[in-house]
Amino acid sequence: MAASATTPVRAPSSRGQDFPIVIVGHVDHGKSTLIGRLLNDTDSLPNGKVEELRASSVRRGVAFEWSFVMDALQVERDQGITVDTTRIWFKTPRRSYVIIDAPGHKEFLKNMVTGAASARAAVLVVDVARGVSEQTRRHAYLLNLLGVSQIAVAMNKMDLVDYDQARYDLVKAELEAYLASIGLTAAAVVPVSAQKGDNLAGRSAATPWYKGPTVVEALDAFKAPASARDLPLRLPVQDVFKFDERRVVVGRVEAGTVNLGDELVFTPGGRRARVASFETWAGPGTPRIVPRQAEAGEPIAITLDQDIFVERGQVAALDGTTPAEARRLRVRVFWLGREPLKVGVRLKLKVATGEYHVTVARVLSVIDVHTVSEDLLADVVEVGGIGDVILESRSPVAFDTEAGLRSTRRGVLVQDYRQVGGVLIQGADEVEKEAPEKASVLVAPTHSVTRREREVVNGHKAGVLWLTGLSGSGKSTLAMTLQRRLFEAGKQVTVLDGDALRTGLSKDLDFTPEGRRENIRRSAEAARLLAESGHIVIVSLISPLAADRDMARQIIGEGFAEVYVSASLDVCEGRDVKGLYARARAGEIPAFTGVSAPYEAPETPDLTVDTGAESPDQSLDRLLTLVSDRYLI
Repeated sequence: MAASATTPVRAPSSRGQDFPIVIVGHVDHGKSTLIGRLLNDTDSLPNGKVEELRASSVRRGVAFEWSFVMDALQVERDQGITVDTTRIWFKTPRRSYVIIDAPGHKEFLKNMVTGAASARAAVLVVDVARGVSEQTRRHAYLLNLLGVSQIAVAMNKMDLVDYDQARYDLVKAELEAYLASIGLTAAAVVPVSAQKGDNLAGRSAATPWYKGPTVVEALDAFKAPASARDLPLRLPVQDVFKFDERRVVVGRVEAGTVNLGDELVFTPGGRRARVASFETWAGPGTPRIVPRQAEAGEPIAITLDQDIFVERGQVAALDGTTPAEARRLRVRVFWLGREPLKVGVRLKLKVATGEYHVTVARVLSVIDVHTVSEDLLADVVEVGGIGDVILESRSPVAFDTEAGLRSTRRGVLVQDYRQVGGVLIQGADEVEKEAPEKASVLVAPTHSVTRREREVVNGHKAGVLWLTGLSGSGKSTLAMTLQRRLFEAGKQVTVLDGDALRTGLSKDLDFTPEGRRENIRRSAEAARLLAESGHIVIVSLISPLAADRDMARQIIGEGFAEVYVSASLDVCEGRDVKGLYARARAGEIPAFTGVSAPYEAPETPDLTVDTGAESPDQSLDRLLTLVSDRYLI
């Protein structure tokens, strides 16, 4: 949020020194007033700020409120509610804090999910006159859901009940009983008047019966979190860039440390490589200082000693401390969508830098925040509700369940580009619970017959010819003709055709970019296994995106050859053997390559055959020449 004339913000202190706390509570229970007065009483406001706000109130014809200190948006003043998550810094003699003011109005709870996710402790504001409300319970439960266990309660508006100890004791008992029922304990329940400043930064004479800490003392008593540096390494991959022959992996170290020479394991997938270098750019004329280590909180760019396939969303870790991975996850979800959450709903799950297309496979239970009971028969999670559900992902999800590894334990659900829920990952579904254990002990077998031995017996090298091109370019025809010629010549050869793969190995996939990418990944893995068994494998797939073909090259490795089967769109559409172009033009086939979806032609293929200009025999001869050069001994 941009700073305004009335928003007390400053540049944050050195990395890791601010202690993040979240302020939550029911709308109108006095959060904004408490924050404004707390900033004033700890001398955290700029000189003259209060006088400026008082003068502004006079000009606008409204009574001065301490909430004006941080309610920076005009709509917030006019409506009297906080609509966004605001970050404000203040100091006590002990340490520096960053306050995350989270909205309390039910309509804005999704912003609270975002704010509370980064907090290490919380202040729960309760209006002593109104007592424990539905939103009070909901916010307390959400704090528990998000793993915020250090809580202080500010029992606000004591001046409205004449600082009555009996009223304080009654509400305190009700609140503490509820917190205990969800596994939380308040470190302090402080009777305060935010408007008058009672028991915020200094002890109040109006509550002589109260012997506990002030709000500031309660905050200072919170324990600082364990250093993220001491946790297992978690480096979510943000992106991979190619410079010359180098592939540079970039991301932010979320936990642990990474050193030059460390062997990294990338999850999902389990591929390994060592850190070959840290890449830096200090600008022209500036000496280049190459680090040898990076720790939690640092953005880094590294190269690896092996040309393995790495992509955005994977998490790099050290051997023995890798995240788990699964396609079916049990999660606790706080649902904020427009409609109730039910089985079959498709969503996008974001965990760290990973984005996964998921479907709600099962609603396990719905949690009543009032009674803290689970309804095991419920089949939907209502808007604003909390439930345990099973999410099924198209691709494996890398995740953690340890409380300290927050970046890979928590996630966000998105629907139609809107954030509709927060999740806490509890583990793999029962049907997959043994998979991580099995994966941790899986060892690739050493075959009794090697690839080289098979090649000697077969009289040719093994490899994969990856034929890419538009639908109708002639890929399948060439693949089948080439297979027949090689088979008749006594070669071990097989074809993996796109249509055949879609009716078997990939029949569960759609034609979205994600579905296409997964189809290509599976096809490449199958082709690699066949090549390892000594075959010349001819793969015929449109594979329209260069990044996906690059992934296939990385998976297959030795013996990969990219063949661009080139033909103009007019030529391909003129053939239209399957009638697909006509259906795509009619709108019956969405995202059809060449019509409503892009095709990225290879820039430097190993071979280009132009089936629009060459005869079938000419194209076949050129393919046979490639095979002879690459694979025949």
